[in-house]
Amino acid sequence: MAEESARSQHGKRHSDFTLRNISTYLILVIGALIAMFPFFWMISVSLMTIGEAQGIRLLPSEVHFENYINAWKEAKFSLYMWNSVRITLLTLVGELAFSTLAAYAFARIKFPGRDIIFGILLSTMMIPAMVTIIPNFLTVTWLGRIGPLKWINNWPALTIPFMGSVFSIFMLKQFFAQIPDELYDAAQIDGAGHLRFLWSVALPLTKAPVMVILILSFIGTWNALAWPMLVTNTPEWRPIAVGLYSFIDEAGQMLNLMMAGAFIAVLPVLVLYFFTQKQFTESIARSGLKG
Repeated sequence: MAEESARSQHGKRHSDFTLRNISTYLILVIGALIAMFPFFWMISVSLMTIGEAQGIRLLPSEVHFENYINAWKEAKFSLYMWNSVRITLLTLVGELAFSTLAAYAFARIKFPGRDIIFGILLSTMMIPAMVTIIPNFLTVTWLGRIGPLKWINNWPALTIPFMGSVFSIFMLKQFFAQIPDELYDAAQIDGAGHLRFLWSVALPLTKAPVMVILILSFIGTWNALAWPMLVTNTPEWRPIAVGLYSFIDEAGQMLNLMMAGAFIAVLPVLVLYFFTQKQFTESIARSGLKG
């Protein structure tokens, strides 16, 4: 009797565990399908004719891959793509350089008012990004008037305001502060100063947050729309997100070409995530950034 009772309880626990697993996987599959549906719809519409795209269809009657060629040519995507590459690279290099130096100073160098300045810096993270657009625009306009460098409709307005990220400084500062003082003392004995210690010791130990910062900054810069539209008035420096507006005219939206252009625009982000997925997930786990 005891054995039968134990077997019955074991079987019940096994069935409950199996039911919980099935429920969990079912919820995950449904969530994945909901998340993937907009992407699937974008690709489907990009392969339709303009008439089918304006209607309610899930799949095209015929596949039109020429939409991608037409979108690339009509919207001058080669220029917009090159602009996005230049803007993103300049922003990433500048953000990594300035954020690293600022974070190291806050973490490892003692100077008057350090904690107060860092607290004020952190408080700016509570300000919505849209609130800062007008002050930033007035600032770059003023700098373009008083200095020799042209800011509006040029790379400085598109990159320099985003080279000092408070989030990046905060994350790197937390990691730099965790580096043992014994390592810096040993580096000093070998004749290394702060810059040498930062380059040779601190940065190699903070690959995880650096990877997170680079990927998030790449996505944010590549997808930027409101600010580039405000500070540019010609296609010379406009990024690819602004180029999608080329498919909107008085007659309406060329939705099939717009979706083809949207897929072209998002493709570099997908490729980046595909090749850095493992490093990115490991970086998130090590850096403590959780949803």
